[in-house]
Amino acid sequence: MNENIYFRKQVRALKFNLISPEFIKKIACAKIVTPELYDIDGFPVDGGLMDLRLGAIDPGVRCRTCGKRVKECPGHPGCIELARPVLHIKYIPFIELCLRSFCPKCGKLTLSEEKQKEMSIPMRAKKARDARKCPHCNEPIERIKLEKPSNFMIGKKRLTPIEIRERLVLITDEELKKIGINPKTCRPEWAVLSLLIVPSVTVRPSITLETGERSEDDLTHKLGDIIRANQRLWENLNAGAPEVIIEDLWDLLQYHVTTFFDNNISKIPPARHRSGQPLKTITERIKGKEGRIRHNLAGKRVNYSARTVISPDPFIKINEVGIPIEIAKIVTVIENVTTSNIEEMKKLIKQGNKYPGANYVIRSDGKKKKITEELSEELCAEIQPGYKIERHLRDGDIVLFNRHPSLHKQSLMAHFVKVLPNRTFRLHPAIAMPYNADFDGDEMNIHSPQTEEARAEAKVLLDVSKNIISSKNNMNLAGTITDAITGIYLLGKEVVKKEDADELLFSAGVKPKLKKKEIEGKEVFAQVLPENFEIKLDDELNGSETFATEDGKLTKLIDKEFGRGTTIDVINKVFTLGMISLSRKGYTLGLRDLDVTDKIRELTKKVIEDAERKTASIIKEYEENRLVPITGKTLEESRELKILQVLNEVRTEIGKILKEYFPQEENVSKMINVARPVVWLILRRLRVLLDNNLCGIKELISDTLIERYHFLNEMI
Repeated sequence: MNENIYFRKQVRALKFNLISPEFIKKIACAKIVTPELYDIDGFPVDGGLMDLRLGAIDPGVRCRTCGKRVKECPGHPGCIELARPVLHIKYIPFIELCLRSFCPKCGKLTLSEEKQKEMSIPMRAKKARDARKCPHCNEPIERIKLEKPSNFMIGKKRLTPIEIRERLVLITDEELKKIGINPKTCRPEWAVLSLLIVPSVTVRPSITLETGERSEDDLTHKLGDIIRANQRLWENLNAGAPEVIIEDLWDLLQYHVTTFFDNNISKIPPARHRSGQPLKTITERIKGKEGRIRHNLAGKRVNYSARTVISPDPFIKINEVGIPIEIAKIVTVIENVTTSNIEEMKKLIKQGNKYPGANYVIRSDGKKKKITEELSEELCAEIQPGYKIERHLRDGDIVLFNRHPSLHKQSLMAHFVKVLPNRTFRLHPAIAMPYNADFDGDEMNIHSPQTEEARAEAKVLLDVSKNIISSKNNMNLAGTITDAITGIYLLGKEVVKKEDADELLFSAGVKPKLKKKEIEGKEVFAQVLPENFEIKLDDELNGSETFATEDGKLTKLIDKEFGRGTTIDVINKVFTLGMISLSRKGYTLGLRDLDVTDKIRELTKKVIEDAERKTASIIKEYEENRLVPITGKTLEESRELKILQVLNEVRTEIGKILKEYFPQEENVSKMINVARPVVWLILRRLRVLLDNNLCGIKELISDTLIERYHFLNEMI
């Protein structure tokens, strides 16, 4: 069989285990016994932290375990045999759970078999902690208290790691399974460390400074402290030192092992360099924004991308994105040099950093040259078919546009570039919804595809026009919002002159065909719709509302009958028409618009006085013990609920008065009417839920909410 044949394997799963002492012995390639690193000749000391059995440290040496050099050797772990066991700081909650849930004499869960059957696994552990006597052996159970970070106390006596280990060893695998612990991967006594694994030298590399001196990794410094504390403890144990000294040295060893795993534990001073800088140990390297997971594995910075604030621009197309010229000069597109475009490529090279130009020339062998004024003529003479040019972004290029957090597939779509001045990305407001963008300082990213395949995929699959209807629930993702809806609504309520209508339609990119001198706004809106498209725009539901109601019915009808291109064009024109109409007419809301008449004040005052009398009556009935309690509630709860019901009725009654007497020509009323289709849609869905009692909604919501629903339903 050919030894050079490689067999591909797929990683099915990753398992994280608490390592047993037996497994540490099995994988350790060297026993580390001395804190010394190098001998007088600068060669790694055997049994030291840079032992060559742990991996090669320099290009000139080979690993004594696998025989490979620095670049090939993956590194191999070692181990330190501790003079006395210490607790693993990251498993203190696990140790506490086991100590408080299991009997110290028989090792069984301190719950009877009957109670175990009645309870779920999490509840078993919770209830077992409160037991005073073991139901299996009648042993009295003394309460164990954790004094953070790692001291376990019974009364005033402190449990040593040796005593803790003796208790944990008694717990059988079957008992551990009862509280949801898998004993094959996590035996509790393994959290009491008698052997400490030493990471290989590849995990904690040594660097050589310009002065020729070696600088060691923080983990190496910390391991040196552990070995020195461990040696002193061995020596004092062998010399028969007093128990007080042994305990102090044992605590020192526990401190060094704790700060090796996590140098940011509360109530423990962090280990520091001589300069005072805290050491960066294992936990700090893994967790947080700068840790291995988020910084090195999950979040990668990439080339050919840019990030800046977004701002709205309703004058670009829905599937365009405005790119600042400063970004367009840095984010480039790779273009192949061919016989048909070679002259154009030479012009770009001559432009250099002047927009539109190019930044790099890539030769056929893959070597890249930066374009400068001095080299431009030489590069123009050199390029030939097969070369590649990294040119500036320009109008019509396709880029991927993304906003974090990316919650669904429409959080990243393809837009066509429109290079514009200023320093923000410009996004059409009609497509802000799928990105959940609100232009209050949001930032977004662009990514420039670098191959023809990537650009083709972006155009065919990710183009905005292919994603205006959600594949999840058939909901519209693009359409008129805010000012555009208000503008169309106001236009639909008025009659405009022919010249004004023509000007509005021209501004929206529509060739007008109106002949009457005075035209209803609904007819102006109808001009934006495709020819031969028949839809009734009645008085109650004018164009803007039809466009917004019934899950975007109008958009779907146009899409079905005329295709996606026409649909996008109509949305663009409707948005522009509404926006320009509102801009020319103007729309404000001031404090005086919210003022009400004297009649409304009198009526609302009467409603409030009636509510105060009812409330006083309820309180009096409560004080005289005449209040009838609501079923299932105490007297106090019944009093509060009845008062709350009366006060909620105040809001409902005042709403009815305002609806009846508030002037309809006020801008506030117009805003309510503009919002009506959205509220109508919500109520329509709620009505279906209530009528059919889907998901048991009637039992989930209060009577007050149902009253509000009926009130809103009447208003709409």
